[in-house]
Amino acid sequence: MCTQDQAANMGSINRRQFGALAGAGAVAACAPMAEGSVAAGGLVENTVTFAAPGGTFDGVFIHPASGAHPAVILWPDIAGLRPAKVQMGRRLAEAGYAVLVANPYYRSVAGQQFEDFDDWRNNDGWNKVTPWREANTPEAVQETARAVVAWLDAQDAVDTTRGIGNQGYCMTGSWTILTAAAVPSRVKAAGSFHGGGLVGEGALSPVNLLDDMAADAEALIAIAQDDDAENPEAKTALRAAAEAAAADIDVEVYAGDHGWTVLDSPVYNQAEAERAWAELLEMYSDTL
Repeated sequence: MCTQDQAANMGSINRRQFGALAGAGAVAACAPMAEGSVAAGGLVENTVTFAAPGGTFDGVFIHPASGAHPAVILWPDIAGLRPAKVQMGRRLAEAGYAVLVANPYYRSVAGQQFEDFDDWRNNDGWNKVTPWREANTPEAVQETARAVVAWLDAQDAVDTTRGIGNQGYCMTGSWTILTAAAVPSRVKAAGSFHGGGLVGEGALSPVNLLDDMAADAEALIAIAQDDDAENPEAKTALRAAAEAAAADIDVEVYAGDHGWTVLDSPVYNQAEAERAWAELLEMYSDTL
């Protein structure tokens, strides 16, 4: 997970730079779509809410306008639900997935709390989100995951004959394994990008949950180079656990710093972000 030191040492990204990066990422424009409208790319986008453990879950559901498609849960990073994450969700939907971009803090607050990562950095984001993060214990995350999967399976846009994927960033990288272990009958892919909290001692530490994932599931654990420099033992522990569980898990250190995959991150690395995206889509193609 992003540390206070990492956040303090990051530069800033302005809106012109964000727009340029968005174009470079070959994604839809970041201007909000009207609720339920069909965009030029043939996508439908709606803000959704439903009852979930600890509160009312909310997020943005984006999917192709016709047909049923494999579902993907996108768990945002520490700055939460915001335009950059919705934009990533649209890109996934354009690739043929029914995507739920989650508000990871729904137990504490509703909807978007920060416009972008700079807004989070410059407006006491660390202290604001700390109590919200603390509400998301491993047990709570797994409860949320079960509720989200059940909701997705009730949507006409979701093909329930195919597995569900999930991807997480920063603090939610660990959530992807928790989710896959919570609902192994449905969740068949987990993508963790510069994720924190993957290796610990508890029974619900992701490193100890790999054998709870479905036998036909896959995971991509993409580690930031600065995170690896600080804790090189983490990748070794994850690889050993994957081997012991006979799990199909790729643990790789990328040539990017913590946050390199996220469009509004000051350390966004386009080349490595695109490489990670391609590997994610390949995993989804293989498993969903």
